[in-house]
Amino acid sequence: MQAPIPIESRALGTLAFIRTSIESSGSMAVPGMAGIVMGGIGIIATIAASVPRGVPHWLGIWLVAAAVAFALGGAMMAREAAQSGHARYLGPVRKFLLCLCPALVTGAALTFVLLRAGTTGLIPGVWLLLYGCAVLSASTVTIARTMRLICIMGVLFMLLGVLAFAAPPRTHTLILGMGFGALHTVFGILIGQVSHGD
Repeated sequence: MQAPIPIESRALGTLAFIRTSIESSGSMAVPGMAGIVMGGIGIIATIAASVPRGVPHWLGIWLVAAAVAFALGGAMMAREAAQSGHARYLGPVRKFLLCLCPALVTGAALTFVLLRAGTTGLIPGVWLLLYGCAVLSASTVTIARTMRLICIMGVLFMLLGVLAFAAPPRTHTLILGMGFGALHTVFGILIGQVSHGD
């Protein structure tokens, strides 16, 4: 005859399940593949803006790359939300967007202002710094196993933004590539490994 399971063990197991369920219902998973795809677009933009023909059109190249990356990354995140059941419960998605979008909208507005003022040399620093702020803020509503990686990525974007303000304009395309290309790719791979490891 099997010995009865102590009631404390059942209670602790139930509490652990409830806690995990609450955490997952209030958090959003960020697919690593979205970061890899966005990083690939950033690398292509870096190459295109570095060749002699592309140098005068660097801003247009990066704006197109940003639009494409935003569309593809958003589509991949929407797919992840649908697969995880968050499409029915939009709380985590809404929180994620509320954390991410204010800094991105600010970056878009400042791009227009700096373009009109003729100070386009400040745009790379503004983009990297505000994107880092957006990622860092959005990390607070991501699932626990990837939150730390996303936090680190946000901080690194912010540091690259500060570097871009201090660096000469001829290095801006490389710095943008280090952020939107390399950081997205590397952290996309790391996030994918962590997600698949669980």
